[in-house]
Amino acid sequence: MVFAIAAPMTLAFLTTPLLGLVDTAVVGRLGDAALLGGLAIAAILFDLVFTTFNFLRSSTTGLVAQAMGRDDPTEEQAVFWRSLMISVVAGVAVIAATPLLLAAGLAFMGAEGEIAAAASIYLVIRALSAPAALANYAILGYVLGRGMGTTGLLLQTVINGTNIILSIWLGLELEYGLQGVAWATVIAEITGCLVGLAIIHIRFDRAHSPSWKQIIDRASVMRLMALNGDIMIRSFALIIAFAWFTRLGTGFGETTLAANAILMNFFMVAGYYLDGFATAAEQLAGRAIGARHRPAFDKAVRLTVFWGFALAGFTTGFFLIFGEAVIGLMTTLETVRLEAGSYLFWAALTAVAGVLAFEMDGVFIGATWSRDMRNMMLLSLVLFIGLSLALTELWGNQGLWISLNIFLAARGFTLLAILPRRRDQAFGTA
Repeated sequence: MVFAIAAPMTLAFLTTPLLGLVDTAVVGRLGDAALLGGLAIAAILFDLVFTTFNFLRSSTTGLVAQAMGRDDPTEEQAVFWRSLMISVVAGVAVIAATPLLLAAGLAFMGAEGEIAAAASIYLVIRALSAPAALANYAILGYVLGRGMGTTGLLLQTVINGTNIILSIWLGLELEYGLQGVAWATVIAEITGCLVGLAIIHIRFDRAHSPSWKQIIDRASVMRLMALNGDIMIRSFALIIAFAWFTRLGTGFGETTLAANAILMNFFMVAGYYLDGFATAAEQLAGRAIGARHRPAFDKAVRLTVFWGFALAGFTTGFFLIFGEAVIGLMTTLETVRLEAGSYLFWAALTAVAGVLAFEMDGVFIGATWSRDMRNMMLLSLVLFIGLSLALTELWGNQGLWISLNIFLAARGFTLLAILPRRRDQAFGTA
């Protein structure tokens, strides 16, 4: 069961950082470091908003999995419709708030001149995808909550495959550059949303369709909102950490900022690559909680953590061996290549440092223990900010990467320390 979910979703999630690599490579081959820096800043600002709304995917997965464990198909569908409504409203709000986000974000990141101009162009265009992109979170959440890993792979492949093809075609072949890369994302998100809605509509069990009254049930909506609130704060804090990382990197100059942007894609590859087993943990832990079956919960935790660390070790080794070659494919600027190579070890290490956090996130999302996730994230964020200020004074950008690795590890080990107590509360002492 673990591999039936994890294997296709590992492949699916891997397409997302592959998209980041392609976008960076397309812009990097335009031969302008300012465009590359602008893309990095715009991507951070965009993720600041969209990853904050990742609760739509996470909460949907956990609640659908628990309903499945209780054998309650009507509630499974009701959870999806609630999340979809929130997604559409939030997407429209994001479009309306784009000018404010842009002004505040560029000021916070300290972006000026050509870098700020490039970031503005990308962000304004890509924000138009907000309603479809957030709806895709709800769609994927339902699919994963049901344990439909192959369908999840299909949807992610449609979205990211379309995006990659259009980024290359619009960005390089038609020479629209950064604007082409942004429009590729908008078109891909809309395409994926339409395909996802069609698949779910076909597969819904009409005999157990919820009524409108059940969908807007006050207690259920309030539970979803409380869960969403905790996960939103956790996601927002995570993006704040990466924004802080980019902000400090900006202070080291244009070349270092571009190098960090390239290396951050290594972490994104590792993160999404490892998220397949975290997704398996979400679904299986959620089902075990819904069925109140402790042995299944314990086994899901052991298996997903073990295989997560195995993949993390492989990923770190791969980047240590082939990382410089990958950097060479992503930029034609020799100064940026050399700068990125200086920090390759720390970028490769993020896979091992962060794997436990990914797996614990999966368990806690499936179990809907959202408050603990929120609190441990905030604690780790404070630790990261303090360490980054201290270590960058000592070792510059090296210290920044060391601080990031410590932050990732702290998230995982703090949640692991809480896990036994939460498990006993859910199932009773063994």
